[in-house]
Amino acid sequence: MTRIRTVAVLPTMFTLANLVCGFFAIVVASRIDAPVSVEVQSAAEIHTSRAVPQLDRDDPAHNMMVCGWLIFLAMVFDALDGHVARLAKTSSDFGAQLDSLCDVVSFGVAPAILLVKMCPTFSFLHREAIWIIAASFAACAALRLARFSIETGENENHMHFSGLPSPAAAASIAGFAILFYTLRKENNQMPYAADLDSWIQNILPAYAVLIGVLMVSRIPYPHIVNQTLRGQHSFGHVVTLVFAFVAVMVIQGYSVAVLCCAFVVGPPVRYFWLRFVRREVQQEPLF
Repeated sequence: MTRIRTVAVLPTMFTLANLVCGFFAIVVASRIDAPVSVEVQSAAEIHTSRAVPQLDRDDPAHNMMVCGWLIFLAMVFDALDGHVARLAKTSSDFGAQLDSLCDVVSFGVAPAILLVKMCPTFSFLHREAIWIIAASFAACAALRLARFSIETGENENHMHFSGLPSPAAAASIAGFAILFYTLRKENNQMPYAADLDSWIQNILPAYAVLIGVLMVSRIPYPHIVNQTLRGQHSFGHVVTLVFAFVAVMVIQGYSVAVLCCAFVVGPPVRYFWLRFVRREVQQEPLF
């Protein structure tokens, strides 16, 4: 047994911040009561004494939205801890193992619980099924992280992942929490918002199963940060990133979920098209 003598403080604090965000995401999701009917309450139907109703902790849609953004905040800390460790030249096995443990909470358990809470119609009609799906999602995230820890070498400057990364999988669930909040807001004037809400609730559990399968698959996924931000790119590349950021901020209630879905579904479609239609040999990434 090798005893740990020193620990890199700054990267460890970023990693623990990831864990804290995941923990509070679970706490916020636990505020949402179990459904008692197939009907979903809108913001207008929830009586509150708060001066700002959108900040009321009794509003299930608000709690879902906060939980979703906490998962995204955990992603930020998860992305920063590795970069900080490399800049400080303090990368270690301890940091890698701690990162995986924190990721299980933030990107495995937290989105699994959120999945159960934000589909009240499906949860009411299929109580056992929704919990089995959520548990399977958490288990696939743990398997994905364990495989990544073992197969990743010292050089982490890779451009692709083998299988859907767990943070992206969690984001694809959290994005729908933000979408549900937008659809259920009192001032939402979108036609057929309630019908769209109901349709997404019924399809989301099956989508979560697909995400779990993609996490443990060997389908190559791009490393977004490395491919878009590292190195030198054309001027048009920078302009595209700026306009994409503006679009996300302007219609974030809808765009976050759509972009996450595009990232989840796009690489498998491309992989199967190249492999089975064009018959091209696909080289699988190592990580």
